Amino acid sequence: MQKKIHIKKGDTVMVIAGESRGQKGRVLSVDRNKEKALVEGVNMVSKHTKPNAKAPQGGIIKKEAPIHLSNLMLVDPASGKPTRIGKRLNDKNKLVRYSKKSGEEIK
Repeated sequence: MQKKIHIKKGDTVMVIAGESRGQKGRVLSVDRNKEKALVEGVNMVSKHTKPNAKAPQGGIIKKEAPIHLSNLMLVDPASGKPTRIGKRLNDKNKLVRYSKKSGEEIK
């Protein structure tokens, strides 16, 4: 059984723990099985590559590494600050995520 996750692809998140603490970025992908997410411009690592068609010179390439979901917090669209997430039924009887800080619905 997969764990419930509070973050989706395309969300803006803030890193709350680790080396990249305080950085914000957009979620590029989420791995539900490993409970990790790839965030744009966060948790950058240096990867040594051989010359290939993509990188004819080869060398050292900076790229994002996955970061654990427990170290990420969704950014409230209203205030721009990190917030917890809740789920509730909206007026159309659809389950939606909302910000616990502002009470606003998250698209």
